[in-house]
Amino acid sequence: MSLSINPRAKALEVPGIRQFANQLVNFPDAINLTIGQPDFPTPISVKEAGIRAIEQNLTGYSHNAGLLELREAVNNFFSTKYGFSYDPQNEIVITNGASEAIDSIFRTILEEGDEVILPAPIYSGYVPVIELCGAKVVYLDTTKTGLQPSAKELEKLITEKTKAILFNNPSNPTGVVIEKETMDELVQMLKDKDVYIMTDEIYSENTFAGDHISLASYKELREKLFYIHGVSKSHSMTGWRIGFVMGPAVILKQVMLMHSYNSICASLPAQYAAIEALTNAKDTPKEMNIEYVKRRDYVYNRLVEMGLSVEKPNGAFYIFPSIKGFSMNSFDFATKLLHEGGVAVVPGSTFTPYGEGYIRISYAYSMSVLVEGLNRLEAFIQKL
Repeated sequence: MSLSINPRAKALEVPGIRQFANQLVNFPDAINLTIGQPDFPTPISVKEAGIRAIEQNLTGYSHNAGLLELREAVNNFFSTKYGFSYDPQNEIVITNGASEAIDSIFRTILEEGDEVILPAPIYSGYVPVIELCGAKVVYLDTTKTGLQPSAKELEKLITEKTKAILFNNPSNPTGVVIEKETMDELVQMLKDKDVYIMTDEIYSENTFAGDHISLASYKELREKLFYIHGVSKSHSMTGWRIGFVMGPAVILKQVMLMHSYNSICASLPAQYAAIEALTNAKDTPKEMNIEYVKRRDYVYNRLVEMGLSVEKPNGAFYIFPSIKGFSMNSFDFATKLLHEGGVAVVPGSTFTPYGEGYIRISYAYSMSVLVEGLNRLEAFIQKL
């Protein structure tokens, strides 16, 4: 057959997270600590709102940008909580999850040969989307700065080819929250740079210590910043696929068009469910965080007792311990742990080369699962 496909598409691989999660079918008794998906059910009132929409035959298309009522709810939620506001008419677009928001932004702004800077280690899903646009990824190494993105080191990487910088705060995979002093330094340096700023804050509602500080709250960046969020993590609605992007009207118009040609609009029943999530169920994240903190503290203490070097995370529901003392790379460690220890984790190398020497453990699982998983991890380590 002489027909070919896009070589960039051909180069795509199964994400490292899924490589290990997908193996579990062959290890039915293994403990799975790979997926970043809340184990809580979607709140009852949110489910009921989606059911009502279906029963009332609200199952067609919405405006390409999403229901105005939902865009208003998005703005009200973030303006009340974080003090920044976007016009629901032309500065907010509802997407099929935050992932589609990111894809739509990149396909709108990136040109062949552009560069995008990513603080690393970072979620691996950003990289293929950038490369599919013909752009190049440049990594900012945060492993030498306490997993915080250094403004000084970031400035060294900015060139005439830099089109955008993407931040993920709180971080997947480390759970690290960008500190206020670091944020101020980043903004001071970036305010006069001719680059787009993207901030993926999908885990902002899962902040455990202090107040979450958003890049969107800095007016100096307003005209070049895209704020990305959704209800997947905050309200345990991963499968509902509702995300949103906020940004300057002129650019967001083009992002909305890109989104519309990709998927027309987000699911209408899911949009009605999201309205409920951001209004009457807006305090759901606080309730889940009580349990996340208990799980975080348990996992952190167990890892420390095992002798592993690890930063205590203040956000998301991941922890990123070092396995550098075991004389094997993270992929081999995770493979051996699954095959011999009966626990599935994600190798740090999945999250860019700067994640090598670490593993990611998700504690978005029940305490009973975490106890058994950590018991098995400890037994495995003792045998090494």
